[in-house]
Formats: sequence, structure tokens, C-alpha cells
Amino acid sequence: MAKAYWIARVDVRDLERYKDYVAAGKLAFDKYGANFLARGGAITELEGKSRARNVVIEFPSMQHAVDCYNSPEYQIAAKIRQEIADAEMVVVEGM
Repeated sequence: MAKAYWIARVDVRDLERYKDYVAAGKLAFDKYGANFLARGGAITELEGKSRARNVVIEFPSMQHAVDCYNSPEYQIAAKIRQEIADAEMVVVEGM
């Protein structure tokens, strides 16, 4: 079974409340076997417009990744994030 990855590009407007998002999301991430590979950190812009925060999260499978996003636990966190940040998120299947 191929692993899958959330790739999120985020501009946070309220860093204090973003901590609430991270705390709320932990329940879902733990439940679905998330492994953070990149969480913020330095970037080098190569092409196009970047966002301030870039996150890569590994999941055991595509199903785990999609189920995590759609879970009631993550949707609580997502509502917080959507109020205080602009983001693009995709799930990519690994090889």
C-alpha cells in the first residue's frame, strides 16, 4: 500500500490562534497515523508565489489521509484554521 502526503501551503493571519488549530488537529493526526515531515521552516522560492508556511504530512495510505481530513476531529481544527489563515491543501499518493 502506497503512503500518501498532505501538502499544505499556508499564510497565517493570527499566530496565537494558530496554536489552537495545531492543538485541535493533534487528535485527528494521532488517530490517522500522521507523521510530520516538514512543518514551517526556511524555504527557497524557486517558481511561482510561495506562502509563508509549508507543511508536508505523511500518512500510511491515501485512505488514511482523506479520512483524517474528513474526520469530525479534524473538521473542528479546520474551522479554526479557515478563520485565521489562507491555505491550499492537497493529498498526493506516494510511490
